[in-house]
Amino acid sequence: MASVQDLRRRVRSVKNTRKITKAMELVASARLRRAQTRIEAMRPYAETMRELIAGVGRASASVRGLPLLQQRDEVKTVAVVALTGDRGLAGPFNAQIIRRAFSLERQLRGEGKQVRFVAVGKKGRSTLAFRGYETAGEYTGFTDRPAYSDAQSIAHRVAELYVEGEIDSAVLVYNAFVSPLVQTVTEQELLPISADILETDEEERRDDAMRGDFIFEPEPEEILARLLPVYLETQVYRALLESAASEQGARMTAMRNASKNAGELIDTLTLQMNRARQAEITQEILEVVAGAEALT
Repeated sequence: MASVQDLRRRVRSVKNTRKITKAMELVASARLRRAQTRIEAMRPYAETMRELIAGVGRASASVRGLPLLQQRDEVKTVAVVALTGDRGLAGPFNAQIIRRAFSLERQLRGEGKQVRFVAVGKKGRSTLAFRGYETAGEYTGFTDRPAYSDAQSIAHRVAELYVEGEIDSAVLVYNAFVSPLVQTVTEQELLPISADILETDEEERRDDAMRGDFIFEPEPEEILARLLPVYLETQVYRALLESAASEQGARMTAMRNASKNAGELIDTLTLQMNRARQAEITQEILEVVAGAEALT
């Protein structure tokens, strides 16, 4: 049995650890609220962007020939953009993204396709480097608080690979935020951009008919050629915000569980310490009694 001094040191160590996990839980909770606010502010912008693209797309049929909308006859190479975090201590947040990315790679290779990885986040980059993978792009240092410029860098690189013919498709793998307790691994096709965004429902067609025809300056093709990269950036930025909120939610949950486990361990160690102290006192009493009997 461990001595009272050893148990006391362990209790003190676990209490200090619990202070750290509680502090990390509070920090993650505050960051989660900010991340949720950013997601809510992003939604109207994303919806307006989609409506704008659909409105311009209805003006001309030739816009479907734009590079980012073109469907390849044969998909030979797929880019997998794995969006992980820069830090750990977030439960299964990073591991489930890495597992899904490698699972997707095995599936694609089984179909005879080549795979190129784009790593977003230090955890994903380090795992790919450890396994000997070469990446088509690496982006780190911002995953907990992403800026729009970060999304622009990622989207520009993926679009560049697609336009130059180095890849035929791009898939984004990230954690979608559902609640602080639930993060869902999501696969989203980034490129080619689905032609569905050019479609509209019957109600919008009636509204357009009531408003009459539009005169575009410059031409719809040129306008859409500028809007599509922005739409791609918007999709990446939304995924970054979702991932940031998911990371903070996962970290908050993980630190809460760690604090709870630390409390249970402290109770167990305290009980063991009290028993050890009682055993020492009992032993001392027995020694005193034995010594007294020896003198009589």
